[in-house]
Amino acid sequence: MTEETTVSSKELDSWIEQLKKSKKLQESHVKLLCDRAKDILSKESNVQEVHCPVTICGECHGQFHDLMELFTIGGDLPNTNYLFMGDYVDRGYHSVETITLLVALKVRHKDRITILRGNHESRQTTQVYGFYDECLRKYGVANVWRYFTDLFDYLPLTAIVEDQVFCLHGGLSPSIDTLDHIRGLDRVQEEW
Repeated sequence: MTEETTVSSKELDSWIEQLKKSKKLQESHVKLLCDRAKDILSKESNVQEVHCPVTICGECHGQFHDLMELFTIGGDLPNTNYLFMGDYVDRGYHSVETITLLVALKVRHKDRITILRGNHESRQTTQVYGFYDECLRKYGVANVWRYFTDLFDYLPLTAIVEDQVFCLHGGLSPSIDTLDHIRGLDRVQEEW
């Protein structure tokens, strides 16, 4: 972790409260958050170990209010462990708020929330299905989109809950036959 990516717990808590009110962060704060998240995610495995009890969540697709309802029902972090299975952006109208909150929670409670990569965590897909346009609309420039799509390359590909339940966003290549094969993949790229 470098000085440029250091964020205090107090500052993170303030950002999280702001985000929970559906208020976007300043561009410079998004960059700082994404840089810090990259530091954290780069140390995680392609097969991230998750412990019970855990609440496993499917696609959010920019449905920020549904995400907030999920936390209301399931409990707030750090009191509840969460595993999110990907597809945080596109299609919904609040992709920026959704992904920013999840990343802020990951940075604040790194051992209590796991965020996997889905097929919408890609540059090409987000240019077609809305996240790119939403970032331009909300920030006036593509920088925030770049910060997040660069971060997406670092998201773990799969998780395993208590060495028993294998979790991933979508299909698995027939050429992959072991967890060690997945662990050995270079995920820091647009397509894997």
